[in-house]
Amino acid sequence: MSATKTTNDGFDAQLRKKAQLVNDTLQGILAEQPDIDSDLKKAIMYTLEAPAKRIRSALVLWCCELVGGRVNRNAEMAAAAIEMVHTYSLIHDDLPAMDDDDLRRGLPTCHKAFDEATAILAGDALLTLAFEILSKEIDEPTIAVKLISQLAEAAGPAGMIAGQMADLKAENTKSNTKLLQTIHTNKTAKMFRCAAAMGAICGGAKKNEVGCLCEYGLKIGLGFQIADDILDVCGSSEHLGKTAGKDAKAGKATYPAVFGMEKSRQMAKKLADEAVEFLKPFGPKADTLRQLAIALLERTR
Repeated sequence: MSATKTTNDGFDAQLRKKAQLVNDTLQGILAEQPDIDSDLKKAIMYTLEAPAKRIRSALVLWCCELVGGRVNRNAEMAAAAIEMVHTYSLIHDDLPAMDDDDLRRGLPTCHKAFDEATAILAGDALLTLAFEILSKEIDEPTIAVKLISQLAEAAGPAGMIAGQMADLKAENTKSNTKLLQTIHTNKTAKMFRCAAAMGAICGGAKKNEVGCLCEYGLKIGLGFQIADDILDVCGSSEHLGKTAGKDAKAGKATYPAVFGMEKSRQMAKKLADEAVEFLKPFGPKADTLRQLAIALLERTR
């Protein structure tokens, strides 16, 4: 199956439903954390409650549902954990020492709404709380260990952090295909693969099913980042909810900068098609994930 069909209102409604479940789970977790400093908690809630599609956390829930037949509490906790880690990464990515951005999800960035020190601590808190939740709230120790391992590896120094470091070092240098793939795979795609793996693990997936979903997640994650690069060029700050055109100004290594817009679109389409191929063993049950691959390809923000 090729990723060519346009996403529909039914898929959008499913995504909103999953996002609401994640939002409710996050709110419940924070409500049970009475010992967090009130100012720090405000900053954490400010960033977590900003309008977001919750794509990574929805992917956790959908993969659990696909292999297990339903979303279970373990998947809800895993979805919340990956959302916390993703949000921490955005807070830190926006800091003056990193990408120095003033806008995120249509709102002032955390360090602008509060202050730089509070933003750093809010990010630190979200990162550590994510692993605390996985260690305490998952009902089977073996599953908890697997989930913690997946998230730590994807977000750690050989995953997202490696991608962010390479991204910073590549500014204003000559980029190539290998460098771009290294940056985008580590910075973005590994977290999508992690989301798919965590959902599969929560749903009790077989080894081959986990493998297929991991490859699917990696492909859509890389395609997602290429689409993000494209939107940075052609989108507006008001529509994107973040500052447009910053990649070019900062001399970032991006696909449009190396390959041009049309070639970049073709590459994103190819990745979506490849992702869909990994869903063949699941048959029609994986149609929502097929629609997700298409939606990420067609997104406008």
